[in-house]
Amino acid sequence: MSSSEQLGTCVARLAQANGSRDFNSTVNMTADELEQWLRESGSQESGWSKDDGSGESIGHESGRKIVEILKKNPQKDPSKYDDEDVAHMRKVAAYNKRHLAQEEKAKQDTNSNSYKSLKNWGHDAQKS
Repeated sequence: MSSSEQLGTCVARLAQANGSRDFNSTVNMTADELEQWLRESGSQESGWSKDDGSGESIGHESGRKIVEILKKNPQKDPSKYDDEDVAHMRKVAAYNKRHLAQEEKAKQDTNSNSYKSLKNWGHDAQKS
């Protein structure tokens, strides 16, 4: 392996580790908790609808992907995530970081869109 290939591999591993760290720091729900939430009607009451006519929100779909990621790698070993996992984990971390600014409202009102939307993305504002 050439030194440039080795460098590329190291950079990819570092990016993967950073993506999983950010994901795990903003997703505070277990796979079971999130799966249970996604079955509740409240999980469908916030967020942007997908363009496919299914009626499912983008956040709800993301929640299903988060459940898959959490179940696939319960030990949260960064080396066990594939590129698709890492891409979604980065998306989730970015979304959660942007919306955590609204967390005070979400902590106070579990019927707010902020609370429901964050929960679809794996962050329960009611948890410490």
